Amino acid sequence: MTQQVYVWDRFVRVFHWSLVLLFVTSYLSGEEEHWIHVYSGYTIIALVVMRVIWGFVGSRYARFANFAYSPRTVLSYIRSMVAGDPRRFLGHNPAAGAMVLALLAALSLTTLSGLKLYAVEEGKGPLAVDMRFEVVAQAHANGDREEHDEEEDDEEAEEFWEDLHETGVNALLLLIVLHISGVAVSSRLHRESLVKAMITGEKDELIQS
Repeated sequence: MTQQVYVWDRFVRVFHWSLVLLFVTSYLSGEEEHWIHVYSGYTIIALVVMRVIWGFVGSRYARFANFAYSPRTVLSYIRSMVAGDPRRFLGHNPAAGAMVLALLAALSLTTLSGLKLYAVEEGKGPLAVDMRFEVVAQAHANGDREEHDEEEDDEEAEEFWEDLHETGVNALLLLIVLHISGVAVSSRLHRESLVKAMITGEKDELIQS
């Protein structure tokens, strides 16, 4: 017999679905460099920061301590999934926990590199101040540097941050595909809807009759 257990708190669920919406928005608006892309990026940064904080002070299943496992444990769990006999967890299983951490890391890389790229290209954003100080310092230290050298440095910096930002986006796309695949496989193996659980916050727990 089973009973419903409240697993995913409201913050975790709102964070999850808001992030889905914001990533889609950022991805679709990235080519035009629209203001929507910029502000969706800001919002993603805010969400990631709040999720990290919640990972230490949030509810039981939202805390990193509940789902941060060693690489050996993660690999062992993945092997059990491939074999078709993984252990069921009420919260994040070891593979899902590793995915959460990887997604947060990739999101941090993508958004921070995006901020720096915005500063280099447009001279705007919170990192633009640091960039201006850097340029002024270099100008005082190298007063005889030619203007075309400065332009070349700017172009190299822009190319570097653009490549890094694109790398972050590609990493996120790969992780999202793996995440969706893992959710589908886990839902089938355990005969439960993980998508529904992330909407209602509740999962079934087997109890002794």
